[in-house]
Amino acid sequence: MRTLIIGGTVFLGRAIVQEALRRGHQVTTFNRGASGADAPGVEAVHGDRQVTADLERLAERREWDAVIDVCGYVPRVVGESVRLLSGRAPTYAFISSISAISEFPAKAVNEESARFECAPDAGPDDGDYGTLKAGCERAVEQGFDGNRLIIEPGLILGPHENVGRLPWWLTRMQRGGRVLAPGDPAKPMQVIDARDIAAFTLDQAEAGTDDRFLTSGEQGNTTYGGWLAECARVTGSDAEPIWVDDDFLLEHDVEPWTEFPLWVPNKPDMKELWDMSSAKAAAAGLRCRPVAETVADTWAWLRDIPVDQRSFRTSMLTHGIEPDKEAAILAAWAAR
Repeated sequence: MRTLIIGGTVFLGRAIVQEALRRGHQVTTFNRGASGADAPGVEAVHGDRQVTADLERLAERREWDAVIDVCGYVPRVVGESVRLLSGRAPTYAFISSISAISEFPAKAVNEESARFECAPDAGPDDGDYGTLKAGCERAVEQGFDGNRLIIEPGLILGPHENVGRLPWWLTRMQRGGRVLAPGDPAKPMQVIDARDIAAFTLDQAEAGTDDRFLTSGEQGNTTYGGWLAECARVTGSDAEPIWVDDDFLLEHDVEPWTEFPLWVPNKPDMKELWDMSSAKAAAAGLRCRPVAETVADTWAWLRDIPVDQRSFRTSMLTHGIEPDKEAAILAAWAAR
């Protein structure tokens, strides 16, 4: 196949490029050349998708069998890409997010759940991340003349993660000692490897699928305790998890999700965070590797990066609790 990937240099986009090349696709990437290096073997076209002339230069005299848009966040911007690439490929695959679903994570959701209200031409200030992703989906569905493949991932982990969740926990476990472990170790989780989403997306693009899929791991494919145990095992550390309950952490001003990545207290507005159905995707061929393999492969990538050069942040937030704050909470827990 001739495959155009918008993005393609970091995390999920990187995984899609690598899988496409492994399958023998002729891959074109389109990005600014600012976030990372293009993979050897691709036709790299550098440009800004917010600049119409750059998109026109990309589309000129080129056609593909599928477009895979990995880095669309603003409906108006995605809509312009759709407009200029419509007719240049029979399939447009858009990587959205489960955050586009308005009832998530308060309720269990599937492909039929309602999305946030957001116009397909909305601008960057017309909503938050999930709302704008819903608008981007509409820009694809309403503007592309051909197959519209919408992929809505859940929580993505894996090698080359640029968000810093699993890398922070691996680094903390590597340091060893008494580790503040948040909440309930038996709490089930549901995560997916970026490489499994990449394979499924390409399967569907190759088939010319016109549909939408939630893509998360199998429900309960690990627990918080099991996940941290794997982090300790692969790093070979002497980490000793000290499990501290939700209310105590909240009383000590611990920020859910960020200070302890992937931890949220048992609250009504988050009660279905780890309960989304990927049954439709599984029936269509989604296959998910064991979480232990994802943890081990992520460590194999991360361990060669010096600790002071590892990133646990995005443009919007930073992951990980400060050591002094962690130590103070552990002392308070022991003295309660």
